[in-house]
Amino acid sequence: MTNHQDDSVTTGRLYGVGLGPGDPSLVTVRAAELIGKADVVAYHSARHGRSIARSIAERYLTVGQIEEKLVYPLTVETTDHPGGYRGALDDFYTEAADRLAAHLDAGRDVVVLAEGDPFFYGSYQHMHKRLADRYPTEVVPGVTSVSAAAARLGMPLTEADETLTVIPGTLPEEELTARIAAADSAVVMKLGRTFPAVRRALERAGRLDDAQYVERAFMEGERTAPLASVDAGTVPYFAVAVLPSRVAPLEPPAPALEGPGSVTVIGTGPAGPLWLTPEARGALSAATDLVGYTTYLDRVPVRPGQARHGSDNKVESERAEFALDLARRGHRVAVVSSGDPGVFAMATAVLEVACEEAYREVPVRIVPGMTAAHAAASRAGAPLGHDYAVVSLSDRLKPWDVVARRLRAAAEADLVLALYNPGSQSRTTQVGRARDLLLEYRAPETPVVMARDVGGPTERVRTVRLADLDPAEVDMRTVLLVGSSQTRHVTRSPHPDVTWTPRRYPEA
Repeated sequence: MTNHQDDSVTTGRLYGVGLGPGDPSLVTVRAAELIGKADVVAYHSARHGRSIARSIAERYLTVGQIEEKLVYPLTVETTDHPGGYRGALDDFYTEAADRLAAHLDAGRDVVVLAEGDPFFYGSYQHMHKRLADRYPTEVVPGVTSVSAAAARLGMPLTEADETLTVIPGTLPEEELTARIAAADSAVVMKLGRTFPAVRRALERAGRLDDAQYVERAFMEGERTAPLASVDAGTVPYFAVAVLPSRVAPLEPPAPALEGPGSVTVIGTGPAGPLWLTPEARGALSAATDLVGYTTYLDRVPVRPGQARHGSDNKVESERAEFALDLARRGHRVAVVSSGDPGVFAMATAVLEVACEEAYREVPVRIVPGMTAAHAAASRAGAPLGHDYAVVSLSDRLKPWDVVARRLRAAAEADLVLALYNPGSQSRTTQVGRARDLLLEYRAPETPVVMARDVGGPTERVRTVRLADLDPAEVDMRTVLLVGSSQTRHVTRSPHPDVTWTPRRYPEA
């Protein structure tokens, strides 16, 4: 990569040169050429003075070159600098850049050595940001520690549609857990003192058994091992944790399905991947089998090696029993549910069967998801900003007089109402009956949010008056949010209208 400086300027050229993971034979031909021809070779080191970058490049150095050792002022995050650790480092990088600039101004070409790749967690980038806009510059890529680790493990990182996530181990443990849970394949960098937190995050995300450990790949003292077996006290900074590809080899060994597996009931949100939580994403990818209503199952990406068991929407108990039977035979089963699995969805159906004597030994976990009501509310504004009740208008599993009694109680309490399952091809009267009942307690102009297919390709969200609510425009993919006496619908032209319920309720 070369910048756009005027080549007629008689300054030297700046080169950021990647050295690869540690073996000098993995230095690229271009990198070796530039190192040998440079007037100045610069490299970072700790205060002990030794530089891994220089040791890798040593065979390519030539007589008479100027060496600039850029010695970090500190090695741990403790300093009396008024700007703290970051302030001390910023001062160091500025001073180092000034030293290199003096050589460039004198017409000398400067090579800055970088372990791995210069733009991949490399120290060179701090010189680049301070100098590349002032001098002709070229960056020479190098083999990263990520590629080196995969090569030493002999395991592919990604295949087909898998994605690779690179995670610094310095993130907070909760964030590490979320990123790992959401990943197909991953590499966690910067271990050392972060190793205990990384190990806990891998375990909490259910990925510890998949994790591999690579230390000093292509360097003296190289070590690889299953990460779960590694003693935290022996882990240096130059080590990585690897979650390799989950795509099965050409001839995988037959799985040993011994003892109970598990069932995880997963909420995928109302539609699409944007509202899928990291925990849910990780649980889906870890499953050996996916079970669910075919329409919801089709929203989950196909993964090689995973079995998919789709069924009709009206066989919840049978689906739950099927999933638990698979788990009892050692499978890791994900039961897929839209929205949140505990809101009129599959969590209850699974637990009802799991509490039978035959299935009590099977572990069952519930992973929450974004609910349809909350997604719809976000599109409209904040109609659920105060107390609200959630009621299903379906009378398939409970009689209509129970539905009506609950609607009446919520209306008398002046609660906002989130109405699920309002209508279907076989249920066409419930919306009209609910509207007429609520009009006994609510003003005709009460705002009603009609939200259909929220997050999906045919999404439509609009707010109408309660008196104008038309049952013909409502189906099973619609959620209705009926305002209280306090809910407001406000025009904010040129912006979209908003519907919101105040947080404060007036005194009687």
